[in-house]
Amino acid sequence: MATVLQLRRYPVKSMTGEVVDHLDIEPRGCAGDRVWSVRVASRIATAKTSSNSFAPVPGLLELRSAWRDGRVAVRFPDGEEVYVDEPAGEAKLSEHFGRPLTFSRETERPHFDDGPVSLVGAQTVDAVAGELGEQVEPVRFRPNIYFTGEVAFAEDSWLAREVRVGECVLRVTMLSPRCVMVDMATADLPELGGLLQATGRINQACTGVIAEVVQPGRVRVGDEVTAV
Repeated sequence: MATVLQLRRYPVKSMTGEVVDHLDIEPRGCAGDRVWSVRVASRIATAKTSSNSFAPVPGLLELRSAWRDGRVAVRFPDGEEVYVDEPAGEAKLSEHFGRPLTFSRETERPHFDDGPVSLVGAQTVDAVAGELGEQVEPVRFRPNIYFTGEVAFAEDSWLAREVRVGECVLRVTMLSPRCVMVDMATADLPELGGLLQATGRINQACTGVIAEVVQPGRVRVGDEVTAV
């Protein structure tokens, strides 16, 4: 039986997020997830070093975002914490990166790259770690739902199927393609060179799956994960 091992959300796109004990899954996706983004002029910023769709801002992953009493706070490497909805927050952001940047709340354009909910299996991460030859923290793959109890890459077989997780039902729409972000330093972890190459060798650079919401509901740590 597969069960939820850990739940995460990322209040600001491309920043390190937070561990939570439950997620409310809404039609849009996980409540509070990627609600805000950093903007370069009118373009959404990304931690990727190159992108056709977004504006590259390397180093975003070294900042942490978290919800604080209904507002999103960002913690910088120097320990200072600011709120994204205050002018001082944008001033600190621009100072840190040495360029004009702003925070923007999601409007009509979703902040998700591939889809609203990401699922990654613990055995899948273990398999990639075995290929790399060293420990890999699951947060490098930025899952919303991290689960255990299945064989490596079992989630790949869920493509085009529905999966019940706690009170919600998801439909898996695609495998989750990985990029150089998995190698990058984050607010918690140092750079880990070779991880993207290892995912390429073992599973065509895909780790985990992306799903859309069929039935909203709450997901808690310990809930069962069942392919319908």
